[in-house]
Amino acid sequence: MKQDIILAGVGGQGILSIAYVIDNAALADGLFFKQAEVHGMAQRGGAVQSHMRLSSDAIWSDLIPKGEADMILSVEPLEALRYFEYLRPGGIVVTSSTPYRNIPDYPDIDRVLEAVRKAPRSVVVDSEKLAREAGTVKAQNIVLLGAAAGSLILKEASLLATIDALFRGRGAAVLEANLKAFELGKKAALGA
Repeated sequence: MKQDIILAGVGGQGILSIAYVIDNAALADGLFFKQAEVHGMAQRGGAVQSHMRLSSDAIWSDLIPKGEADMILSVEPLEALRYFEYLRPGGIVVTSSTPYRNIPDYPDIDRVLEAVRKAPRSVVVDSEKLAREAGTVKAQNIVLLGAAAGSLILKEASLLATIDALFRGRGAAVLEANLKAFELGKKAALGA
């Protein structure tokens, strides 16, 4: 059992939190994992990406070859497109429909989403709307993690326990908002 994930987005969108949850859930599930450094965090608003590899067997490289990623999990739709060459045939793209317009010539969002939906499989959710519904717009990353949960090889209980561990110290309201964000993302993926 193995899964290769390209994690993408923009600095400040919570990519490190998604990576933390996936990595720790993998450990809880008794899996090996390797993660390439998260690149691009030098500036808020800059492109961010990381290779994440999960397996029941030893993993020898932390980099995913082009055409081999099982999933692109992106908090920003244009960033999802940037890594399409890594997606394997039959792979899945999970992304937000909410653009982060960090460049002056950001393309038309409808065209971006049309291109995303050309992936073998895609789940596109309105992470901003769902995060607001959960109680904080900052939970868009956890909405997308919830949307990806059904396609991950990780146990949902392990993901939820790690979210609990990550956010419990920030207060009950923050924890509840993130748990709700996960559930809303999961439900939205079922309807996508």
